[in-house]
Amino acid sequence: MASRSEKKRRQEAAAQRLAAAGITPQRRGAVPVLAVVGVVAVALVAGLVIWLVRGSGTAEAATYPVAADGGVVLAGQTAAPVTVDVYSDYLCPGCERFEQAYRDELTEALNDGQIVLRLHPIAVLDDRTNPPGFSTRAANAVLCAVPAGIFPSLHDTFFAEQPAQGSAGLTDDQLVGIGTTLGATGDFAGCVRMGANQATVAAQTRAALADPALRRDGAFGTPTVTVNGALVDVNDTAWLQNAIAAG
Repeated sequence: MASRSEKKRRQEAAAQRLAAAGITPQRRGAVPVLAVVGVVAVALVAGLVIWLVRGSGTAEAATYPVAADGGVVLAGQTAAPVTVDVYSDYLCPGCERFEQAYRDELTEALNDGQIVLRLHPIAVLDDRTNPPGFSTRAANAVLCAVPAGIFPSLHDTFFAEQPAQGSAGLTDDQLVGIGTTLGATGDFAGCVRMGANQATVAAQTRAALADPALRRDGAFGTPTVTVNGALVDVNDTAWLQNAIAAG
């Protein structure tokens, strides 16, 4: 798990990027993870993973390829022997904790070609911001970031400075500002403001909620992680190494 000093360093780096984009980060308090089955309920597992910010010091540097397949972000070599699927909402506190715990380990495995990671940005917490909808807009921006060439750093920034539930989240202009600061190419701004991927995010969210194979104790929650299609308990800190060894 990431040390307190490492987490602080990442948060400070993300705060500097937000400041450069003209955004004052909203610090969050302790908020429970949420699970969803038709309606939102309390979840039992903690959060999602991954990538790192360019120039982030001692953290494992991402050298793996990134592509998009519909509403799924593909990270790593598609021929890798182990497939890890992660379902995450960018407003989910447990997902942020999972990212802090496993990002570097996953990055190393991706760089080494040991796994391919399929990230499903979904929106189960849209009603937890005022106005509603930040989860969908954040997931849309993440998919926009793939062709813009900034996915790893945008993903990291969104979790390092995650808005509090009950807040307004970030506006589209603020999301565009973050992407611009990170060096987005192409029409990232247009993709974000037009909500180019929002219908895809909605479809991915419905599919995740409807899939009984993704439920634990009868409920779907974020983050949900599978290895080669089977649910894993991410509270077992050896889950990834066990998956690689079995692969």
